[in-house]
Amino acid sequence: MANYLIVGAGRGIGLASAQLLSQNHQVYAISRQSTSELASLNLSFLEADTKDSSLDLKDFLPETLDGLVYCPGSITLKPFNRLSDHDFLLDFNQNVLGAIRVIQAALPALRKAKQSSVVLFSTVAVQAGMPYHASIAVAKGGIEALVRSLAAEYVSAGIRFNAIAPSLTDTALASSLLATPEKREALAKRNPMQRLGNPEEMARMTAFLLDRENSWINGQVLALDGGLSSLRV
Repeated sequence: MANYLIVGAGRGIGLASAQLLSQNHQVYAISRQSTSELASLNLSFLEADTKDSSLDLKDFLPETLDGLVYCPGSITLKPFNRLSDHDFLLDFNQNVLGAIRVIQAALPALRKAKQSSVVLFSTVAVQAGMPYHASIAVAKGGIEALVRSLAAEYVSAGIRFNAIAPSLTDTALASSLLATPEKREALAKRNPMQRLGNPEEMARMTAFLLDRENSWINGQVLALDGGLSSLRV
């Protein structure tokens, strides 16, 4: 049984990952608030916000940590000329600085595992190039750079770093984009597979990347996007 830390476990991909991994492993879950779904799982929970620069995890984390999953994200979609410094900074703080704070706090426990794995989340918009995605694409581009840099820096410590880059996934974060059946259908049709992603698919890929049996995968950004980043159909 492994020890896994999941940040952003209250909903969406984080919750699906907590539900899957807690079946066979010890999960340490962090979310801004508890939920009934989290309360029903056998896990350790901490209410915290990774945007807080004073985040302190030393009394929460186990001595040895086999894996870390950072799920918090944002969807800021605006024309470029309407994006403010504040928009860019909010996205960067939520997506990149939050991940950095958690990774730095977890490093001692990740090192002690001798063979551990960190999974972060990017977006298809980094590679595909999409209008109105400048702010979130900049932030998630930082995640991809972070993954490659840390994978190189910590390979000798036995810590792997990878990212998953989804296309639009049916989560609460995307609820404003999927508010009507017509919007859902139109956005699903933009994908080569004619559907949205779902959190359970992302959770299964997360579990795959965490598993020590898949330790040859390192420094990668894996597109889990129905082919949106590479297919033209």
